[in-house]
Amino acid sequence: MTIRFMPAGGLRAVLCGVAGAWCVAAHAASSLPAVQTDSPDAAPPAAAASAPEPEPVSSSAHKLYEQARHQLVQVRTLLSGQGSQSSVGSGFFVGEGGLIITNYHVVSQVALQPQRYRLTYAGVDGRQGALDLLAFDVAHDLAVVRPSEAGGVAIKGLSFRSRATPLDKGERIYSLGNPLDVGFAVVEGTYNGLVDRGFYPTVFFSGSLNPGMSGGPTLDEQGRVMGVNVATRLDGQQVSFLVPGEFAEDLLARARKATPIKQAVYPEVTRQLLVHQDLLTQRFMAQPWRSAGHAHYRIPVPQETFMRCWGNSTQPDSKGLEFERSDCSMNQSVFINSSLYTGNLATRHEIYDGSKLGAWRFARQYSKSFRNEYFGGAGARTAAQCSERFVTNDGLTMRAVICLNAYKKLPGLYDMGVLVATLNDDTAGAQGRFDAKGVSFDNAMKLADFYLKGYGWIPTKKAEAESKRPSR
Repeated sequence: MTIRFMPAGGLRAVLCGVAGAWCVAAHAASSLPAVQTDSPDAAPPAAAASAPEPEPVSSSAHKLYEQARHQLVQVRTLLSGQGSQSSVGSGFFVGEGGLIITNYHVVSQVALQPQRYRLTYAGVDGRQGALDLLAFDVAHDLAVVRPSEAGGVAIKGLSFRSRATPLDKGERIYSLGNPLDVGFAVVEGTYNGLVDRGFYPTVFFSGSLNPGMSGGPTLDEQGRVMGVNVATRLDGQQVSFLVPGEFAEDLLARARKATPIKQAVYPEVTRQLLVHQDLLTQRFMAQPWRSAGHAHYRIPVPQETFMRCWGNSTQPDSKGLEFERSDCSMNQSVFINSSLYTGNLATRHEIYDGSKLGAWRFARQYSKSFRNEYFGGAGARTAAQCSERFVTNDGLTMRAVICLNAYKKLPGLYDMGVLVATLNDDTAGAQGRFDAKGVSFDNAMKLADFYLKGYGWIPTKKAEAESKRPSR
């Protein structure tokens, strides 16, 4: 998913592909473009006037809110020199030690720029004060904070649902938080299992999460935490996402003896991302490529369990260059800050038929398509450094370009792009691109080699059999 920002009633909704989700926080208003989704068939966000009326809150929701309201807090990021809010989210006390769970994206400004921002909290009952950041899990978009005042806060926190008692699909669950900075609320919804094609487990929640609810708890019928609010889809109705409670429980255990973080966390973010990209590379390369189904080109297509693919083509009556295209991408990425998402893979290919153009006109358009590629290189990343070579794999000669962009504040991590064009026909060909964001140099080279070896030429006599067999 390609993520952007969308204004929402004086605040802006942060949508990010973090641990399989698109996160919801509330930030100061600014002029930014709207969300862009991975689906070419995705409908535009419905107007507020056409949204369905919310269902009345049940007696169970009322009871759970009354039981949990004293554990709820709003987590605010303020500019250090003044009291102006830069962003707001939610959080909740858990356990006995006065610790608060929230999302990493809620506190990311303080984590990355502690000299410029500070954290505070405000409770339903009027409690308020400063917060210290203790620990975070960037891959699962979680953080643990604690009130700064000496002795902490004497409050019994919420408890987690046991991992040994999983929920059944269709069970009612209840999300709590402070949407759009208008007050604490409870949202009743349905547990729908885990999101398909999720690299990390992410709960699919049929309920209306809103900006500002990020980091709040979602409870089962007994008032136990089963998830942490993290995201919503703005192009759908009541399609929201939660981080499973087990990951928050694990982070909490690591945070109990931690000391407050006072310096920018880039070194720890880098360490966590290096762990993530190792796991990502191993899992991806353990799967064989699928066949694109072409009669003569073997083209690497990822497994459907790993990426979602969308295809399109020219119209049947096209008089010029004809093509078929497939775009495949993970539905997850890792949020670092509001302008930097990383830790994911994507691939695409285009198959061209220029028999109606002739060799010269086809070569001109084919070359133009190959040149018309962008490899980034601004802001958080350096300009791309590229190398080009001609390779032959399984009887197919290709032109290949490999580019790397280094992360300026995350040493040892790169964005890698591989661009491929076949060269064996005067009026036909295939071009492909593979992108890996936030990987080490060694893993970038492994992934590039894995991708290039996915291409090959299928002789006519073997075309039908080979097109049905996955390649490695």
